[in-house]
Amino acid sequence: QKGHKVIPGSSLIPHKDVTLLLTTAGMVQIKPYFLGLQKPPRQRLASCQKCFRTTDIDLVGDSKHLTFFEMLGNFSVGDYFKKEAISWAWEFVTEWLKLPRERLWITIYLDDDEAFDYWRQVGVPAQRILRFGEEDNFWGPTGDSGPCGPCSEIHYDLGEEFGCGRPECKPNCECGRFSEIWNLVFTQYNQTTDGKRIPLSKPNIDTGMGLERTAAAIQGKPSPYETDLFLPLIERVTQLAG
Repeated sequence: QKGHKVIPGSSLIPHKDVTLLLTTAGMVQIKPYFLGLQKPPRQRLASCQKCFRTTDIDLVGDSKHLTFFEMLGNFSVGDYFKKEAISWAWEFVTEWLKLPRERLWITIYLDDDEAFDYWRQVGVPAQRILRFGEEDNFWGPTGDSGPCGPCSEIHYDLGEEFGCGRPECKPNCECGRFSEIWNLVFTQYNQTTDGKRIPLSKPNIDTGMGLERTAAAIQGKPSPYETDLFLPLIERVTQLAG
């Protein structure tokens, strides 16, 4: 409906990308388009990408991190930007996935007033839009150089029973109550190996939605491991193990 061309996911072994050992995000195969090195088949693209993240390996065993997972994404190569990305993301999670609006929280980069205004326009209450610094809301690059930019995340509230009980418990709390399901990256810079951020000739959009986390939210489960993606496998292993 939004004019995107759905492209196949790429190999887990990045093609001609020496900055990465394995594919860690859907945008890895989009990088040449963002950097102007290749012409995209269309300015609006979408994909489902198999990803492997060794950076999260010390977090395996909690309720939401997976080493291998699948990432749904939509991308704009010099076409639409923040307004459309935010509006369409909200439309998808609330109207297509039917996730309760009152359970959705938004995080944005510290000084991104533009993103704040667009989230308010789609109806998100100001008190559920939180600002964070680079550690949480500035994405990239993948590897030591490449496209990067501020980002805005959609978090799903699993409920008070899964939280720490503190009044200040909000998205990015380590207790696990809130699950980040979608990251909208406003790719505006190319970061060099020495850390310099050079503005791109045209800003781009790179979004990544965790398939397994989103399935957990839709199915009302606190963890991807309790969804129909994993539970049958776990139950079968349990049977075989006696």
